[in-house]
Amino acid sequence: MTENNNKTVKWRISLLVVFATLAIAGFLLSITKGSVEIPLSEIIGAMEGSSGQIYGNIFMNIRLPRTIVGALVGMNLALSGAILQAIMKNPLADPHIIGISSGAGLAGIMVIVLFPAYEVFITPVAFLGAMLAAVCIYILAWKNGIRPVRIILAGVAVSAFLGAGISGMMIFNSDRVHNALMWMVGGLSARSWPHVAMIWPYSLGAGLMALLSAGYINILQLGDDVAKGLGVRVELTRIALTAIAALLAASAVSVVGLLGFVGLIVPHGARLMVGSDYRFLLPASALLGIALVTVCDTIARSAFAPVELPVGIFMAAMGAPFFLFLLRREL
Repeated sequence: MTENNNKTVKWRISLLVVFATLAIAGFLLSITKGSVEIPLSEIIGAMEGSSGQIYGNIFMNIRLPRTIVGALVGMNLALSGAILQAIMKNPLADPHIIGISSGAGLAGIMVIVLFPAYEVFITPVAFLGAMLAAVCIYILAWKNGIRPVRIILAGVAVSAFLGAGISGMMIFNSDRVHNALMWMVGGLSARSWPHVAMIWPYSLGAGLMALLSAGYINILQLGDDVAKGLGVRVELTRIALTAIAALLAASAVSVVGLLGFVGLIVPHGARLMVGSDYRFLLPASALLGIALVTVCDTIARSAFAPVELPVGIFMAAMGAPFFLFLLRREL
């Protein structure tokens, strides 16, 4: 038995190395490919200060910050989705589908449209919106406990209601609708160093808390009664994990907008390969999230160059069929 466990651990660690390689490859692809292709030698030269001015400016001021933002967004949304699927006991849970991203989105839209001078506060305001949405979903879904189907139905209802609020904000503030529209679709266009500064502290803090909570999530998978018997305060732990997931989603939404399906696709793909042990599933999801978003953004801005598609459109085209597959498989 111990030998089999050791083999399983070694296999999972090997997969994490593969996923880390994919994340690095996606990062390199994102900074080298685009309407202007930058050779790796020029990137190394830009980092050493010896690159040509054109390549150096493109790399340092456009490609690198955009890629960092994409990587952090992919990591945040993937971790958020993995945590939500665990604590809500629903394989279809995702911050976008169940309405948490919509809560963050409505709060963010209110700041962008009504208080544009205070955009620095988008992330904390979006976090409050995400938490309020999560609380509403829990209240609506609670009836002698939480059931997976009720979570999805309540989340869809909350998401639709909040989506109506976002549409209303855009109608009554039509002079500022362009920025809001691009934010709703979800994209990395024009993301630069100020956006990196907006997201990285939340990614670092909430990401570390997510990884450190893997043991508690594993215990919750055993059932509430078993978890209580092991000394875990189930409801308090679930609330804390929901807050971590909401902060991860809100920080991503506040920077790139409503980018959907990352939190649904990535944890499922990781789970199929590394299993349901969250000590491995969470880092695997983070690495695959980085790889997916950076690669998809590269394709979205390169496939129809010089026209650039928002990565949110590309992700929706990929994610919708996957969601339908999961519906048929799980329900």
